[in-house]
Amino acid sequence: MVMKIVQQLDSAGGFFTQEFCRNNQRIGFKITTLAGREGILAKKGLKSRFRLGKYGINLRDLEAIGVAAIEEAVKKKEVIVIDEIGKMELFSQKFRNAVLQALASKRRVLGTIQQSGSPFLKQIRLRRDTTILELASFNREEIFKHLKEIFNYG
Repeated sequence: MVMKIVQQLDSAGGFFTQEFCRNNQRIGFKITTLAGREGILAKKGLKSRFRLGKYGINLRDLEAIGVAAIEEAVKKKEVIVIDEIGKMELFSQKFRNAVLQALASKRRVLGTIQQSGSPFLKQIRLRRDTTILELASFNREEIFKHLKEIFNYG
């Protein structure tokens, strides 16, 4: 859904995450900026003091690529894309700060946020300037139409 919206925007920056596989088995998650920079967010077997289940979290790539993309988008773009604000990303205080900076800016933010959550996620949900839309298989088209209206295209 995020990429479907982003493809229609003229001035967007930020990042999205995707899983990557080997032999049809998920082995990790990569982070990709809208400008095309890529890095590893998390990977099975990655040595890191930050872990989530089987995955070692790579804060270096998250901060050098993802946080940098958010900060640049705050300065130069109309829309800031943050996909996602979840458990893996929240290990980084720099990431949390960049999210708050984006939300406090005059820019529009298109993000995905983990459903259950930490106090940080609750803080985002309770903001008066934030709209949370719950995406499910039965409402995908309705949500897409709503997002098109929010982001003024189509």
